[in-house]
Amino acid sequence: MPAPKVFLSAGEPSGDLHGGAVARALRQRWPDAQLYGLGGPHLAGAGMELLAHVDELAVMGFAEVAGRLPFFVRLLRRVRKRLRADPPDLVIPIDYPGFNFRLCRHARETRRRVLYYIAPQVWAWHRRRAHTLAKLVDRLAVILPFEETLFAAHGARTVFVGHPLLDAEPAPAPRESFCASLGLDPARPILALFPGSRVQEVERHLNVFVEAAREAARYHDHVQPVIAAGTAIPPAMYASQPFPRTGNAWELLHHAHAAIVKSGTSTLQAALARTPMVVAYRMSRMSYSLAKRLVRVPHVGLVNLVAGDRIVPELLQHEATPVALCEAILPFLDPAHPARRRAVEDLQRVREKLAPPGAHHPVAERVAVLAEELIAT
Repeated sequence: MPAPKVFLSAGEPSGDLHGGAVARALRQRWPDAQLYGLGGPHLAGAGMELLAHVDELAVMGFAEVAGRLPFFVRLLRRVRKRLRADPPDLVIPIDYPGFNFRLCRHARETRRRVLYYIAPQVWAWHRRRAHTLAKLVDRLAVILPFEETLFAAHGARTVFVGHPLLDAEPAPAPRESFCASLGLDPARPILALFPGSRVQEVERHLNVFVEAAREAARYHDHVQPVIAAGTAIPPAMYASQPFPRTGNAWELLHHAHAAIVKSGTSTLQAALARTPMVVAYRMSRMSYSLAKRLVRVPHVGLVNLVAGDRIVPELLQHEATPVALCEAILPFLDPAHPARRRAVEDLQRVREKLAPPGAHHPVAERVAVLAEELIAT
C-alpha cells in the first residue's frame, strides 16, 4: 500500500497531545505518509504540517467562541481550499466539535473517509447531534466506556479504544526527589491545585483555588499546597501566588494526598492516580446561563460520569467559593476519614473502566489500526 495522505484536526492542547500519539503510530506504518492539518507541538513533532496552531484555536465558552466566529469562518474556508487542492485518503478529526463537524460535512461531500477520534461530548448538551455525527463519519473511536453504546444506538460504527491517559501515565519519581525539587517536606501531605490548562480557566480558578488551600491550611497546618502549572500558561500568571508550582501533573497527582481540580480531563488523571478530589468549574455569566439550559447530564466531572455516580464533590460557578471548596476537601485530607477511603476505592473502579477488556496495545495503536482499515477500503 502506498504511503497515504492523512488530514488531522485538533483544536485544543489535549487533542494535540493525543493526536500526536496517533500521528506517530501512523508514521510507524507509513514513514513517508503525508500528514497535514490543525494542531500544536505534538502533532508538529510527529512531522505534521500545521495549517493553524492550537494557540489560535483553543477557545472556551459559548460567548467566547461567538467573538471569534469571523476567524473560524476564514479558517474553514482555507482548510476546504487545501483539501480540494490536496485531497487526503483519510480525515481524522479529534474532538473539537464546533469546527470538526463542519470539516466532517466537507469530507462527506467530497467523499473522503472520516475516522473521528475522541467523540465530542454531544451526550452532555446536544444529544441529537449524535445522530448527525453518525451520518458524517465512517468510524468513531471513543475513549469513554459509556460512549460506545450511546453512539452505536444512533447508528455510528463505534469502537471503545480506551482512554489515552492510560498510555501517557509515566512511572513517578521517588517522593523524596519530587519533594526536594519543590522545597517540600516528604513527610507532610500535599494538596494539589489544578486550575486549568488554558488562560481563561486559570484566570477564573487560580485565585479561588489558592484561597481554598489557604483556608484548608488553617485546619491542617501541615498541608503543603502545590499548583499544577499549564505549559501553555504565561509564568507571570502564577508569579503572585504563594505556593510552589510544577509542570509535571502526573507526579504531582501521584504524590498528592488530595486535589482541587478544574472539571475536565485532569479529573481522570486524578482518578488514575487514585487521588481524592473536589471538582470545580467557573465560566462567564453568559456561558453559564446558556450551559444551564443546554446541559443534560447528572454530573459535570468526567470522573463522576465514568463512575456513573457522584463519587467526588462538584462545585460549579457561584458554588465554587474558597470556603465551600475548603469544606469539601477537608475529609480527603484526613487519612482516617471514611470519605477518603471510599473515594480511593471508587477511583480504582474508574481506573478499571477506562481500559477496554483484553486490551494489550496502546490506544494510539488501536486508532492507527482503524485508520489502516479505512485507508485500505
